[in-house]
Amino acid sequence: MSFLDHLIVRTLPLVPKPVVGRFSRRYIAGPTLEDAMRVVRELNAQGAMATIDVLGEEIENREQAIAYASQYISVLDEIARLRVDSNISVKPTALGLKLDRDLCHEQIARVVARARDLESFVRLDMEDSSCTSDTIEIHNRLKRDFTNVGLAIQAYLRRSWPDVRSLAAAGANFRLCKGIYVEPRRIAFKDPLIIRKNYRRLLEEMLSRGCYVGIATHDESLVWEGIRLTETLGIPRDRFEFQMLLGVEEELRRILIDAGYRLRVYVPYGKEWYAYSVRRLKENPALAGQVFRSLVRGLVPGQARIGSAAEGGRHEAPIDKIVRRP
Repeated sequence: MSFLDHLIVRTLPLVPKPVVGRFSRRYIAGPTLEDAMRVVRELNAQGAMATIDVLGEEIENREQAIAYASQYISVLDEIARLRVDSNISVKPTALGLKLDRDLCHEQIARVVARARDLESFVRLDMEDSSCTSDTIEIHNRLKRDFTNVGLAIQAYLRRSWPDVRSLAAAGANFRLCKGIYVEPRRIAFKDPLIIRKNYRRLLEEMLSRGCYVGIATHDESLVWEGIRLTETLGIPRDRFEFQMLLGVEEELRRILIDAGYRLRVYVPYGKEWYAYSVRRLKENPALAGQVFRSLVRGLVPGQARIGSAAEGGRHEAPIDKIVRRP
């Protein structure tokens, strides 16, 4: 990826919001729960499962935390009503983690209790490193009362090895991902090769301890490693799944489904789409550069434009052909 791509990432706050919105259409179901359910039904028809995320992280008061919890309960009710194959993923900061840890636990417990009643499952997303200890602590408190809750672990964090050993010993249900938040070197590995090696190490520990694992990656070398490890350890296919983001590596998704593997797609929706979209661009500078170059071409007469609403929200090539691995 070029110096220009990285420069563009640094200037993303200056990019007009409608431009980011055009980019986001491929990666976000839409602003409403109805949009999310439409996408989930489409994924189910393709043989994929889903997990739904209500977009939103930064809240300012207790009432907003309670409102987000209520939204998630509405999502669970709609999943049950429509009988789609999906669970939910929640961001603890949206339910009050930065305001009051007890408030956050209380609201997530409301959601998990409703999920239990509906025979569903709740995954705690892992956010930046300032949230890691509190998220694990809330997860452990919830596990005292519920079995239908799990959490995400980020392979690039230096602390993840002791965290996983402790959590795996208690039978945690994991989503294992590389990690996307920008962290200082003292907290996170920076070398992509080391991150991949740590991912494999953590995955083997999880699987060998008998934990259910969502192998969340678009990196085909890690997909291969996941298949190798599960076959070597004799892990049944109903004891793990692959997970991917909506709109990313759709060809690899199809390959895995056709091979008979369980695969779940992360489906975000909601009005707070902007922060999520900017983060997706920041984690992938090459894609950010492509969006910018397509915008520039769109300003030159006779050149290809980024897809508009009249065009069904689709991107003109080459954006729509890009497949990147975060």
